[in-house]
Amino acid sequence: MWITFNRPESRNAMTWNMYDRLKSACASVNDDRSIRAVVLTGGGGKAFVAGTDISQFKAFRTEQDALDYEAQGNVVMSTLEAVRVPTIAAIAGPCTGAGAAIAACCDLRIGSPSARYGIPIARTLGNCLSMPNYARAAAMLGIPRLKDLIMRARLMDAPEMLACGVLSEVTPDEESLLLRAQELAEEVGGYAPLTLWATKEALRRIRDRTVPESEDKDLILACYMSQDFKEGVDAFLAKRSPQWKGE
Repeated sequence: MWITFNRPESRNAMTWNMYDRLKSACASVNDDRSIRAVVLTGGGGKAFVAGTDISQFKAFRTEQDALDYEAQGNVVMSTLEAVRVPTIAAIAGPCTGAGAAIAACCDLRIGSPSARYGIPIARTLGNCLSMPNYARAAAMLGIPRLKDLIMRARLMDAPEMLACGVLSEVTPDEESLLLRAQELAEEVGGYAPLTLWATKEALRRIRDRTVPESEDKDLILACYMSQDFKEGVDAFLAKRSPQWKGE
């Protein structure tokens, strides 16, 4: 099964409806025993997913808005991780913010030469991740590299993504990415389904033991209810540099 994030005019930035559709697509996979692998990719070939659609944050007014957003994001990511078959992210162009979280939930990731990965929220919005998303990213990248990415608000290019294991391979050119994703899906789809499922589930359980039991409510509210977050959203939509105050 192919799942395509299809808003190329907005670099496939996720709307609330797209998050709901992703959950529905995952449920369809689990209900259809004939499906043996899933490929996720971005429409248009210029981006995987460049975060959440920032314009939607203009509607944030209350603490509950922020908590609900991160809680719903956790449901979506957990649903994707729980898909019973191998999931493959085929990444071209930016894979940032929510896109980085989606890719981290996938079992395998391949990229084209244009692939870029990062979580540049310290430069763009001034928000934070949920505790589960920090844990996923840290499990994939390691804590030192994750700190480097977030604190420097930088993006890794395809060679670095390959070197640190974010990608298992980089295709020779842009045009061959989807063909290679299909080949990889057919390869893993031919192996023992229960072995693959048990491996996914076992490693998820091991990873989840690293998630602190303490809530992240204080972190989320400190960022999302700040003047800096409002400034970040306004500046992003106005295409100007934000003026951070730490307030």
